[in-house]
Amino acid sequence: MTSLKHRLVEANGIQIHIAEQGEGPLVLLCHGFPETWYSWRYQLPVLAQAGFRVVAPDLRGYGGTDRPEAIDQYTLLHLVGDMIGILDALETESAVIVGNDWGATLAWHAALLRPDRFRGVIALNVPMMEQPPIPPTKLFPQTKDALLYTLYFQTPGLAEGEFEHDVCLTIRKLLFAASGEAGPRHENDGTPNPFGMVSRTSGLLAPLPNPPSLPYWLTETDLTVYTEAFIASGFRGGLNLYRNLDRNRELLACFNGLKVMIPALYLTGTRDVGLSIPGMKEIIADMASLVPMLRPTIILPDCGHWIQQERPQEVNSAIISFIQSL
Repeated sequence: MTSLKHRLVEANGIQIHIAEQGEGPLVLLCHGFPETWYSWRYQLPVLAQAGFRVVAPDLRGYGGTDRPEAIDQYTLLHLVGDMIGILDALETESAVIVGNDWGATLAWHAALLRPDRFRGVIALNVPMMEQPPIPPTKLFPQTKDALLYTLYFQTPGLAEGEFEHDVCLTIRKLLFAASGEAGPRHENDGTPNPFGMVSRTSGLLAPLPNPPSLPYWLTETDLTVYTEAFIASGFRGGLNLYRNLDRNRELLACFNGLKVMIPALYLTGTRDVGLSIPGMKEIIADMASLVPMLRPTIILPDCGHWIQQERPQEVNSAIISFIQSL
């Protein structure tokens, strides 16, 4: 097995930082928000040992990857183009793509739009969903006192100012609050949820607990790695993904009705914050209508949103079994 290596590749007109390990069929690992390539630290060596070439990029706007200035440079078409660019830079015809959170949304759309380049897709927590009938920002709830986090993220500079005031505390709060350790998730049960309603006056972070100790899967060293990455990059790139939700709907309209026609696997945890969103369980239950080759869903008890970090052994086994079955 080769050792973990880092380098920059030219892909889709930008420089993308990748971490890579192993030799064999390519597996592309796509992180979410607020994560970096480092969220796959438990997968890279294990998948490499299993006989795969594993590549975990920093998505555009994150970590060591370029951060285009214009907000409209962060659409799903750009992200899928980045992944195709990575395959081209690595001179690889096809890959299995795996993603969590925003990385899962990216993975689904890579599978949807380029089945010629991706032979399998694994999504963690975020299911495949149809584009909404109206712009998403018109669907999200808001009151005079609060608004859904996705709306809070729309104003450039607002969430950045809050998150970048104390980056270490931001990462500590966000990772804990969306983890299984924060407790069960039920619709409107009052459990502090970073991906719920945000106070217009106090912001997103204030009600989230500052845990006295880190979750078992996150060490102080891990927290430092994340903190240093976001001090260097800021949060703007990741937040810009949310600022393109309406634009994504417009750009992808010509693909409405298209199905994901490659083998697929979906994993989630019983304590994922997404399950508290009204209608999400029904979307997951009906996902096979959009993904005909979907394998049986894997649900991990007491697991939260950072599934590949919280339950690496189960996730690694699922990834390896799925790829070996292709």
